[in-house]
Amino acid sequence: MPGEGRTRVVATVIAATLQAVATVLVDAENVRRSLWPNIPRAELEQRCGEWGRVHGHDVIVVWEGAETADDRIAFDARRLPPPVWVVTSDRELRARVATSAERILGGGSFARELP
Repeated sequence: MPGEGRTRVVATVIAATLQAVATVLVDAENVRRSLWPNIPRAELEQRCGEWGRVHGHDVIVVWEGAETADDRIAFDARRLPPPVWVVTSDRELRARVATSAERILGGGSFARELP
């Protein structure tokens, strides 16, 4: 039927536009070390920021500090408004955020997606 294809395209564009912006918490050392050679720290931050801009999400790269990155990510995953995504291959951290993260992405898979 004429025009039917256009209606679907418009509906798809509208649905994509309405997608909520996720806060993406990145387990920095886990992602950085998932590729060889390891991604330098500053480069990882820059590439994660670019990925967030391209995909329309807020990205927080979490490094070890006064507390472990795992503890910070687990806390933030519970505290931040949804949707929250977590990027890590750490099994223990994945288990800790399983009930609060809408999506969990593997560190290596994410690293390979970075621009």
